[in-house]
Amino acid sequence: MKAIFYNQFGKSEDVLIYGEQEKPVANPGEVLIKMATSAVNPSDVKKRSGLTLPQLLDNGPIIPHSDGAGVIEAVGTGVDNTCVGERVWVYNAQHKRAFGTAAEYLALPLALAPTLPESAGFDVGACLGIPAMTAHRCVNAEGPVTDKTLLITGGAGRVGNYAIQFAKLGGAKVIASAGSAQSKEDCLAAGADLVIPHPNADTVAEIMDFTEGKGVDHVVEGDFSANIESILEGIRVGGVICSYASMSNMNPTIPFYRMMYRDLTLRLVFLYELPGAAMQLAIDDINTALQNDLLIHRVAKHLPLEQAAQAHQLIESGHPRGCVILNTAFT
Repeated sequence: MKAIFYNQFGKSEDVLIYGEQEKPVANPGEVLIKMATSAVNPSDVKKRSGLTLPQLLDNGPIIPHSDGAGVIEAVGTGVDNTCVGERVWVYNAQHKRAFGTAAEYLALPLALAPTLPESAGFDVGACLGIPAMTAHRCVNAEGPVTDKTLLITGGAGRVGNYAIQFAKLGGAKVIASAGSAQSKEDCLAAGADLVIPHPNADTVAEIMDFTEGKGVDHVVEGDFSANIESILEGIRVGGVICSYASMSNMNPTIPFYRMMYRDLTLRLVFLYELPGAAMQLAIDDINTALQNDLLIHRVAKHLPLEQAAQAHQLIESGHPRGCVILNTAFT
């Protein structure tokens, strides 16, 4: 089968290879999927560059990417063969595994391949894993958000934009932060009630004004180190901070006593290791939203599978407003 793979870490143009790899077979409990799409996420870029999980190459070449979509072609023992022909979206495909979605075929456990509703395209299916499931967890990890006010930083980002939508579906008021006029429009289109510049002394005043001096109940945070000081000025006593990244400083200092004195809950969200119940809740809510056409999905770029290096470069540029998707010949 055709696939993208790498044998060493480095720049995408230097290490990503488009070529032949052995077609996998479905082991017990697995399904074999004919892939239509493969999404490139920031975590895939970090893995390929060697920033995270350097042990990945210990056992040979890596086929990258966690997210994608396709059709079940065969099943392993223990899996009901009535699911053959079913359209599915894929998540966590390359977590603790060498073989991800950037290939014509993929074998993996059935639990990692939820049904893709007929109303959703394969490109939408590729958008759902890391961005949508992370957003769902960040919004819902501490229970219902009905009538709460959430601050979602980086609301125009892939996770942030889905977080706005899940918060609104949950009955919350949403303040989102954005760094440009276009990003503000993206946040408003997703349903944000108020869009402010990224957290600083001035935006804290806007937050407090919007919440009538109470502060926000819950924060979905995309750069913990950069924003924590301002957030502490705009969150209520007993509030919740759910953070999924801290890219400006991957080893941030935590203002422990300031947080303790406000009786805050800090939850760090890492999709790959979510409890099974949380993953299933996210899957169920995502598919219900898909069936009812309740979510906006932003696809920034479609490229053929062989142009994976260009797709990685687009993600590294920080410019895509949405998901960068590779299409197989099947698409």
